[in-house]
Amino acid sequence: MLEYNTQVREAFPELDNIESGDLREKVVEAWTLGLSRGGWRDINDIPYAWNIHDVTNVEHVRGVTRIARETAAEQREFHGADPDMDVIVAASLLHDVGKCYEYVDFVDDEKLIEPDPEYATAEVPHSLSGYALAHEVGCPLAVQRAIPHFIGEIPARTMEAELIKSANSASSNAITQSVMGITLKEWVEKYSQTQD
Repeated sequence: MLEYNTQVREAFPELDNIESGDLREKVVEAWTLGLSRGGWRDINDIPYAWNIHDVTNVEHVRGVTRIARETAAEQREFHGADPDMDVIVAASLLHDVGKCYEYVDFVDDEKLIEPDPEYATAEVPHSLSGYALAHEVGCPLAVQRAIPHFIGEIPARTMEAELIKSANSASSNAITQSVMGITLKEWVEKYSQTQD
């Protein structure tokens, strides 16, 4: 567990942007649980997508966090809005923690130690398992409700949740365009049936 703790802290320097020490530790705890249950050797072995292994999940999560922080700063400065930066950073860092469970079936066995079959499965979408991890470690409701992002699982969307959803799309579009030469929408249309 200590090694995972160190991996998470080294992978995500954006943790330092969370003012609440308690919330920062909850984010680390959620990732540590996910990595342990998923049986990952290294946090950097988790791919961005089940079929895109050229970009890591860490790179994507960091990209989403950076985009969300910059956008929130613009919302504050230009529009006078008051987004909660701790919620934005924590939820951005956690929005894809569920890939620790979902993507176990899509990597070479040597990247894994012993996935826990109770958790490690592609049957539950990562946005929902990520929500469950955040809930389990006691993240505030505002963080939890900003994690489900792909299918709009949460009916009442906060400004922070919408911002993270948009930042996720911006990062994902950049990744699919740079790696495959297609938009995220084209990727979803082309591959959503393949994984089923």
